[in-house]
Amino acid sequence: MTTVITKSSQNLVQIQQQLEEDREQERVKNILLLLEHLVEREETTVKMILDCLYDIYSVNLINKKINPRLLNKIMKFIAKLSKPAFRIVALYWFKKNCPQLITDWLHEQVTFKEPEEAAPQVVDAVIAPSPEAEIYNQEIKYLRSQVKLLAGGLIVVIVFFMTTSF
Repeated sequence: MTTVITKSSQNLVQIQQQLEEDREQERVKNILLLLEHLVEREETTVKMILDCLYDIYSVNLINKKINPRLLNKIMKFIAKLSKPAFRIVALYWFKKNCPQLITDWLHEQVTFKEPEEAAPQVVDAVIAPSPEAEIYNQEIKYLRSQVKLLAGGLIVVIVFFMTTSF
């Protein structure tokens, strides 16, 4: 008789846990829907936030990566011209991804997960680079310089076409 009571109480506990999990998943879906609705309703606000982020990031990136002053000004001008294209792409990405990302982050903030045990890491103290690795590193450096050269050329061509089209 006690085993029957024990089994039924275990089943009851399992059913309650399942109901709680289902309720939690339903609430998470509601949060997602509310965030999607918020993004749609406040699209102008999202655009303004993205514009501010773009302005800050582009200026900081150009100041950090571009040293010559003249080239710096040209790049800032190009950044201003590319802002409408960025806004379209960023708004599409924001609408598609951010409600889910925010929902997941918020859900993570309110759930209590047990800490996972960190696996011990084994680190080799000395690793001698092989000759093949050196060759690959040189090739990577060469390819990076080629990409920078092509990107610079592309920027010059874009600026040329923009100035000739006006």
